[in-house]
Amino acid sequence: MTKMTETATLLPLSTFIPVFEAISDRDWLQFKKLERALTGNHGVETWADVLNFRIMPALEPEAKRWLLVQRCSQGIKSVKIVA
Repeated sequence: MTKMTETATLLPLSTFIPVFEAISDRDWLQFKKLERALTGNHGVETWADVLNFRIMPALEPEAKRWLLVQRCSQGIKSVKIVA
């Protein structure tokens, strides 16, 4: 079972609340800016843990889909929603 790094568990919510705001606003450039800042301050592994264990589980399906499309948009022409 994979678990978060200690640093990721100790980061206060206020550190990554702006990430939720960027996702909610569907603001990819702001999301990337915040991602760069968090990785620069806390490291790639900590950012990955925060994203995977703290941010992603809190997102509604539409936000998760939007984020996936943005992250994979190089080469993807469309996304089919399968119920």
